[in-house]
Amino acid sequence: MTVEDQVTHEHSTHEHLTHEHAGHDRAGAGHASADHIELPWYVLPDYRCFGCSPHNPSGVQLRFTHHGDGLRTVFRLGRAHESYPGVVHGGLLGVIADEIMGNLIVLRTGQIPFTTGMRVRYVLPVIVGGGYECVATVRAGKGPLLHTEAEIREEGGDLVATATASYQTVSLDEARGRISLDAPEVERLRQALSAAVAAATTSHPASPHPASTSVLAEESHVSVD
Repeated sequence: MTVEDQVTHEHSTHEHLTHEHAGHDRAGAGHASADHIELPWYVLPDYRCFGCSPHNPSGVQLRFTHHGDGLRTVFRLGRAHESYPGVVHGGLLGVIADEIMGNLIVLRTGQIPFTTGMRVRYVLPVIVGGGYECVATVRAGKGPLLHTEAEIREEGGDLVATATASYQTVSLDEARGRISLDAPEVERLRQALSAAVAAATTSHPASPHPASTSVLAEESHVSVD
C-alpha cells in the first residue's frame, strides 16, 4: 500500500467511525428531529462541546428529548470509543451521564452548572455498535447545589450503568469568569437560557423531588471523580 493509499484508507475509516458513533436515533447537525430540544448553547457560533455539540465531529453529538420530569437521549458508540475489543470505554458512560444531567439543570434553572462530584456504577458492558438510552432526573436540592441521577440501559432493556452527581449552579454573569464568552455571546446565551426555562416551565411544571427509590440508591458505586 502506498503512502497515498494509506492516507486515503485512514481518512475513509475515520469518516466511517464518525458516522457509526453518530447514532441511528440521534440526529446530527442540521438533522434535528422535531422532538429534539434546541439547547441554549446552540446560539453560540463556535460551540464545540464534546458531549452535545452537533458540530464537533470528534464528539458524541447527543440530542435530548423531554422524558417526564427529566431528559432522555439515545446513542450508539463506534470503535473510536472502544476499550477492550468490542466494548465501549467506561469513561464515555460518565461523559454521557454528566452531559445529560448537566443539561437537565440548564433547561430547568437557566443557571450554569459545574460538576462538583459524580459516582458511576457499572453493571454490564456497553457493546460497540449497540443501541442504548440514558435518562436523567433531578433527585433533590435547591438553590445553588443540585443532586441528579441517571440510568443507562439497553434500548428498552437491561440496566448497564447508573450515575449520581452534584452540581454547583451559578448565574451566567458569574460563569463568565470560568468560560470564554465575549459580550455579544453572553447576551445571546442569556436570551436563549431564559427562553429554554420558559419553555420547560410551560411544558413540564416543577414537581417535588422525592427521595430516590431506584437502583441508584444502592451502595457500592464506583467513583470516577
